[in-house]
Amino acid sequence: MSEILVRNADVLVTMDGSRREIAGGDLLMRDGAIIAVGQGLTTSGTVVEARGCVVTPGLVNTHHHLYQTLTRVVPGGQDALLFGWLKTLYPIWARFGPEEMFVSAQIGLAELALSGCTLTSDHLYLYPNGARLDDTIAAAREVGLRFHPTRGAMSIGESAGGLPPDSLVEREAAILEDSIRVVDAFHDPRDGAMVRVGLAPCSPFSVSRDLMREAALLARDKGVMLHTHLAENDEDIAYSLAQFGCRPGQYAEDLGWTGPDVWHAHCVKLDGAEIGLFARSATGVAHCPCSNCRLGSGIAPVRAMRDAGVKVGLGVDGSASNDAGNLVAEARQALLLQRVAHGADAMGAREALEIATLGGAKVLGRGDCGSLEPGKRADLAIWDMRGIEAAGAWDPVAALMLCGPTRVRDLFVEGRQVVREGQMATLDLPLAIERQNRLARRLAGL
Repeated sequence: MSEILVRNADVLVTMDGSRREIAGGDLLMRDGAIIAVGQGLTTSGTVVEARGCVVTPGLVNTHHHLYQTLTRVVPGGQDALLFGWLKTLYPIWARFGPEEMFVSAQIGLAELALSGCTLTSDHLYLYPNGARLDDTIAAAREVGLRFHPTRGAMSIGESAGGLPPDSLVEREAAILEDSIRVVDAFHDPRDGAMVRVGLAPCSPFSVSRDLMREAALLARDKGVMLHTHLAENDEDIAYSLAQFGCRPGQYAEDLGWTGPDVWHAHCVKLDGAEIGLFARSATGVAHCPCSNCRLGSGIAPVRAMRDAGVKVGLGVDGSASNDAGNLVAEARQALLLQRVAHGADAMGAREALEIATLGGAKVLGRGDCGSLEPGKRADLAIWDMRGIEAAGAWDPVAALMLCGPTRVRDLFVEGRQVVREGQMATLDLPLAIERQNRLARRLAGL
């Protein structure tokens, strides 16, 4: 692969150990890795001019349900709390198949890419009509994002006191068997991996404690990470107390679901003791501010988590509960909510950007990503600050979080260009959108 030099950025935000911001910054990449950052760099390879731009590490999305991009703003679920929202959507999702999984992932990944995301996780926990995790992995390979899919699962249906319909749950033996299959087929533990796989039973109200324990044992045997939903809202806390006689943090600890190889989504209702547990055990959190607002779940205690030393990254969550998948907009929302909860000095723009980049990489166990420094992977976003969104801004880095733009100019993943001049470079996006809308109309019976 030839060298690529990104040259003359107004500001190059490194997120390195000293959080350097280089005015007039250059970045040289070769063979998928960053070779040098600084000023006055040269190359005989390709040059990308970044004058008028801010260059940042690629943003990292730590929680998503890509299949949900086919069910945005569904009537009956638009104004419901979590459990009611799920009951509305489960019957629709039960009609999905491999094509729906592939196309919805394709669109969701492209949406993330256009918002500056280079690395995303995905939590796929239902597999109707022959759908498999393989469908989303194929989409990620086509789009070109670094991907951390998780083999989710639901095993307790309505007839056994769970929330999902029986048609969407699987036998636990089959879940574990397929988990082994996808890890063996797709997981790459090496630095620079484009695909890593995690195990992710859906939630305490849709799987058994036995499955949670077995998944933790299997994940550690295979050397992969664990992910689930936890402490999302008041209903979640009430369910845990009624069914298990303990709060979600104790539930997680008892089942082996704390540690540096675990990250939990939402955690809106963690109390002080649970925050302390997560900090001591190096357990990560995927903070999903827009989804939490949309479902009325509350404001997650991000300030307390960060102050305690908990690893926190951002997640857009599924497009059925967001309803967008724009990660830079998610970072702004995270900043604003902490200020609503704790005052205007509770979180600054640079901390929000750190959570969106380096913070997410740490949550996903990617020490090779999240910052722009020699030896790290060449995952970076170039933001054109010359548009109307940032016109008049005095601080371009803060402007990215507070004003915009919310669409990236150029995006590189592993040194390959995924977005060029604000357009997808790896797929025919209008054609994919047309296919997506056709599938959505079919699901809606139109």
